[in-house]
Order: sequence, then C-alpha cells, then structure tokens
Amino acid sequence: MTWMLLALAIASEVTATLSLRASEGLRRRRWIPVIAVGYVAAFSLLGAILAMGMPVGVAYGVWAAAGVAITAVLGRVLFKDHFSLKMAVGVALIALGVGLMEFGG
Repeated sequence: MTWMLLALAIASEVTATLSLRASEGLRRRRWIPVIAVGYVAAFSLLGAILAMGMPVGVAYGVWAAAGVAITAVLGRVLFKDHFSLKMAVGVALIALGVGLMEFGG
C-alpha cells in the first residue's frame, strides 16, 4: 500500500512540475489549479507514507529521484527540452543510488 501511495505522490509531483513548465512562468493561468492540486497531493501523500512507517530516506529518496528522472524524460518528450547523454547517465546514477539505499540495508 505504501509503495502504491508513493507512486501516486511521484505522479502528482511530476504532473505539477510539468504543469509549471506548461504555464510559462504562470502566465498561462489555466495551469495554476493543476500545479496547486498536484503539489498539495504530492506532499500530503508523502506525509501519509511517512506516517505509515516508511523510512524517510527511502521515501524521499525514491520520490525525489523518480521525480527528477521522469520529469527530465517527459520534459524532453513534451517540451523538447535538452536531454544529453551526460544527463541520461546522471539519471541512471540517481536510480542506482536510490536502489542502493533501498536494498543496501
């Protein structure tokens, strides 16, 4: 259950962040409700996950790393943002680091 909620928290945060990009610096106001709801949902879910007993290092590590990786890839797909080989290696290293945190203990 905690992992499902963590996935929802990640999806909420990624949606809010991509919506922030789509809003063009909040000039396109129709994105503001999506941004607000997404971030509130992400932090609320993260709080619930921590209350359920998931270690903060694991929860935040997975949440942040997955958020960075998914946002970078979707930013490339949706907005044609720059995504170099070095950036891809960085995303892979983030994933490796989170995996080591989760399975290293």
